Amino acid sequence: MNTKISTVAELPTKARILIVDDHVVVRQGIAQLVNREDDLDVCAEAGDADEAREVLQKEKVDLAIIDISLPGTSGIELIKLLNEAYPDLLMLVMSMHEESLYSDRAFRAGARGYVMKQEATEKLLQAIRKILNGGVYVSDRMQTIMVQRYLNSGLDDKISFIENLTDREFEILRMIGQGMSVAEIADKLGRSVKTVEAHRANLREKLGLKRAAELARFAAQWVERGN
Repeated sequence: MNTKISTVAELPTKARILIVDDHVVVRQGIAQLVNREDDLDVCAEAGDADEAREVLQKEKVDLAIIDISLPGTSGIELIKLLNEAYPDLLMLVMSMHEESLYSDRAFRAGARGYVMKQEATEKLLQAIRKILNGGVYVSDRMQTIMVQRYLNSGLDDKISFIENLTDREFEILRMIGQGMSVAEIADKLGRSVKTVEAHRANLREKLGLKRAAELARFAAQWVERGN
């Protein structure tokens, strides 16, 4: 009777996960959660877009978990870059930012899922497995919002027009809506005050708003509404 000897090559292959987040504690928490699973392995971590691109030049990665608020190149911009360079790489956004504000833009950039950090423990593993199996992940709440947007399409021209903003304009509009000053936005983005003021002027023109106060009020209402 022949006894079959199991080899390393016959063992199940773990999906290799890259975590991109500028907070070490957050990365460690995600890694601890993911590495408990028999079929998943955090193979690398990165604190910003440049580190993530360096990792991908050296490591084979199946799925990248990416935060939106990264220093320098934003998570949305990174997703676009990686989608072009590594079309087979699956990407999942995990962010503190409201899903209803950012999920559409993240999906257009190339992400396959969106999980908010406060829901990560409950939803992250579910989202990872769904994406690895060829699916797309959004929360039940976001699915409802997407249906409502479709039914109400055309009722609010300014809200709809936000979809045509550049990623940088979109980011600045969100920060204005959160009450941040021009100086605070410039510091956060690593850009000059003059550059932020130019973006703010473009936003007023695109949205048909004459004064900075009108833009601030509109942005605050938009953020509060969660569109």
